[in-house]
Amino acid sequence: MRQRILRAHQRIEEMEYPGDRDQATLHLGAFRDGKLVGIASIYQETWNDDPRPGDWRLRGMAVDEPVRGGGVGAALLESCVRHIAEHGGRRLWCNARTAASGFYEKYGLRLRSGVWDEGAIGPHVVMAGDIEEMLSRSSIR
Repeated sequence: MRQRILRAHQRIEEMEYPGDRDQATLHLGAFRDGKLVGIASIYQETWNDDPRPGDWRLRGMAVDEPVRGGGVGAALLESCVRHIAEHGGRRLWCNARTAASGFYEKYGLRLRSGVWDEGAIGPHVVMAGDIEEMLSRSSIR
């Protein structure tokens, strides 16, 4: 799914991200009728531009086009936030595609950078959100 939705220009051998096999890393999948329809991975990783204790990074979040807007992404993000909170995390950050920034803003992540171009995968921004604030939102409860 990483390749098909996020990085079609890369070979399957290039789909492993740094940290994928770390003990603290969590990979999530969302299924409908036995079919994988969404993925997300979170890593205990400090945001280099503003390092803080308790940072976690979201990477590789993707939802199949036919089910987008149906709550799959929200459920994945909620699971990520709850896991981070249960493991003492205090902030979630990510390099988000600009097309997805509105989705993340609804759940409490805020823009933390200007736009830059990631070449074949398009324009991105850094987004970050406080875990306690995200949990207090009705959409994450």
